[in-house]
Amino acid sequence: MGIDQTGIHLGPIFFHFYGLILVSGAFVAGWLAAREAARNGHDPEPIWDALLWALLGGIVGARIWHIFTPPPSQGVDVWYYLNLTNLLPVFQWGDFVLKLPAALAINNGGLGIPGGVIGGVLAVWVFCRRRNIPFAKFVDWAAPGLVLAQAIGRWGNFINQELYGAPTTLPWGLDIDAAHRILGYTDPALRFHPLFLYESLGNLLICLGLLYLARRAGAWLKDGDLFVIYLIAYPLLRFLLDFLRLDNNQVLGLNTNQTIMLFVAIAAGLVLAQRHRRPRRHELKAQQQP
Repeated sequence: MGIDQTGIHLGPIFFHFYGLILVSGAFVAGWLAAREAARNGHDPEPIWDALLWALLGGIVGARIWHIFTPPPSQGVDVWYYLNLTNLLPVFQWGDFVLKLPAALAINNGGLGIPGGVIGGVLAVWVFCRRRNIPFAKFVDWAAPGLVLAQAIGRWGNFINQELYGAPTTLPWGLDIDAAHRILGYTDPALRFHPLFLYESLGNLLICLGLLYLARRAGAWLKDGDLFVIYLIAYPLLRFLLDFLRLDNNQVLGLNTNQTIMLFVAIAAGLVLAQRHRRPRRHELKAQQQP
């Protein structure tokens, strides 16, 4: 057994700290969601049953998101991943090397958090349909845990020396090894904004805000509102932080992730406003008619 700065070696098996941190975040999310379900008088057991669905759906969604929005620093594009003849090693034991198409080699390239959320939520929707569980209630219980898992998962970026921002002179700036630096930033004296930390702290605040609303605004909230509020708060956080990010995928000169995040936040805000708007006079009359 051996331990280095990126993970734990057990013979031919290697456990990346990045993966261990992500899995830890997922189980913390399940624990918090189960507590929220129990607090609302519901059986928490389905939360744990749904966790595997969410993990599998999240991994698939996160990989698809990365494939279609690869950062420029990787030097590859969408077509590189879609070309099934591009094989990458994913496991080696002695002389045996297992290679998979680049799109499936999740140890090479990365995962996209927005896609992970989409994939996980879709998987949970299927799970709720199969179990006849109200989806809107379920995602409300899960929303605080989801964003808490994101807060924990971002520390995997610290291990991998990724998700850092523009150079800074602030005292908490990060030192980044030359091998992990984006081209053009070769000065060894440069330090960079710890975007992973900013997002982790922002996600923690969103989690606390959702928990506060769940306890203090229960009479105002409708089923599904907490998740809609998450869809406003997290995309806005990502939109703002991407102004500091160096390695952005762009289409037609637009930051892909930032543009999508702004659209999601505005759409979710409109949905929340529509759900809580006061009925118009003619609608009240229609409701009062026998």
